[in-house]
Amino acid sequence: MTGITTPRSKHFSTLAPEREPRLAFPPRGSSLIGPVEAPDLHVMSYNIRRRLPKLLPRNPDQWRHRQPLMRRLLAAEQPALVGVQEALFTQARFVRQALGEHYRSLGYGRERNTGGEGCPIFYDSRRLQVVDWHQSALSDTPNVPGSTSWGNRTPRVVVEAIFRDLATGIHFQAVNTHLDHRSRTSRLRSADALRNIVQATPHPTIMTGDFNTDADTHPYDELTGHGLLVDTWNTAEERLTQVWGTFPNYGPPKHDRKRIDWILATPGVTAVRAGINVTRYAGGWPSDHAPVQAVVRFAEAK
Repeated sequence: MTGITTPRSKHFSTLAPEREPRLAFPPRGSSLIGPVEAPDLHVMSYNIRRRLPKLLPRNPDQWRHRQPLMRRLLAAEQPALVGVQEALFTQARFVRQALGEHYRSLGYGRERNTGGEGCPIFYDSRRLQVVDWHQSALSDTPNVPGSTSWGNRTPRVVVEAIFRDLATGIHFQAVNTHLDHRSRTSRLRSADALRNIVQATPHPTIMTGDFNTDADTHPYDELTGHGLLVDTWNTAEERLTQVWGTFPNYGPPKHDRKRIDWILATPGVTAVRAGINVTRYAGGWPSDHAPVQAVVRFAEAK
């Protein structure tokens, strides 16, 4: 695993500087989880919805309307590790600033010129230290930026990193991705590529992503079958929310919507708490997706 050098103007990286869980809903108006103490690690997966031009002024998808809401949510939650999807360069910079001065990011855009939206990993540098990282295309030519192979017209990428937890000394792998929204073949081939990434490391793995498919489909089975990964929503000792669909698309949260955003982990990782954050501010959503959150603990830290 080796970090790829790319033009700084397009680069998100700032390396330089099944039992039933207990239900424990947080008080209304508070953060869902907020900062946690070691050895626990707060993880979030969040599709922040790319900024689109030429929207009507009152469209809830307007980035300028969503920015203060997202800043409020991220400042309240303060996860130590965040896998983000659909981030343009300026949006990634905004997320890092909203999280705080100690946060850094890894990744770059998915296009051939390393621009466009990406899947950056954000981390609290007070807690986590990067050992190595790499971004690759989900294609037959993973080292070719912008490449596609499996029926997806849009380039898809995965960012993987090895972190050292400064509080516990444990090394673990973080993987973040965004699978294709149209091609079933692409999603299945991508899931197979993700399996290979997990199997290639001796370290425990946390995988975050917008998988664009429900948690009862072949890509999900490919990742969670045969004990490779577990879904932290299913294994959590406590669920902090109801089982909401993770793509409300600016409408009211609903139970009959698909759960397409997941936090997966290797079996040795304990999910202490998990939740699907449907917090809105004055009725407004920060994104068309709800962030998925989990508090995890590695086996060596028990």
